[in-house]
Amino acid sequence: MDRAAVPIEAVTRCPWTGIADPLYARYHDEEWGVPKTDDKALFEKLVLEGFQAGLSWLTILKKRENFRKAFHGFDAARIARYGEKDIDRLMADTGIVRNRMKVEATIANARALLKLQERTSLAAFLWGLAGGRPLINTHGSFKTVPAETPVSKAMSKALLGQGFRFVGPTTVYAFMQATGMVNDHLTGCFRHAPCAELQRQFKLEP
Repeated sequence: MDRAAVPIEAVTRCPWTGIADPLYARYHDEEWGVPKTDDKALFEKLVLEGFQAGLSWLTILKKRENFRKAFHGFDAARIARYGEKDIDRLMADTGIVRNRMKVEATIANARALLKLQERTSLAAFLWGLAGGRPLINTHGSFKTVPAETPVSKAMSKALLGQGFRFVGPTTVYAFMQATGMVNDHLTGCFRHAPCAELQRQFKLEP
């Protein structure tokens, strides 16, 4: 079933602020909590979570296509070669979040990713830190959903050790939620069970 066709009021979703926005609802219904294993998709999500710090995810989501164009489809090899002209170009781009520290961090993260990929994939590295399997939580309320966990703290420390930036424990936990490393859809949400099933079937290919 095309989730984009599900009316906002037709199902019970996680009560995120702004979930009535069709773009946000579609993201919730189709992406959030679905396990991701593609390095480019994981890199993009990690970068965008860094840009989200201090802002709402809906703000980033509305600019995501602009981010993809501005950062050449999150091609790490290309971003790693960015110089001052590219930084100036990005800082003049009103379609993205113009934060010089975050722009420079993205370039540093691309270089860190390429170095990491000389010996392993980003997916294997991150999923290994997550224990190799998704964690299926059963939260009935956001009151019990943590902002960070021991795993997100360890993953943050490991990423920082590899040269990544803007990857604090809270940012990393949001990344883990989004990429299906944990299932933090509330139990009353119609996406909890489908995501849990995908997570039970998860297998990281070597």
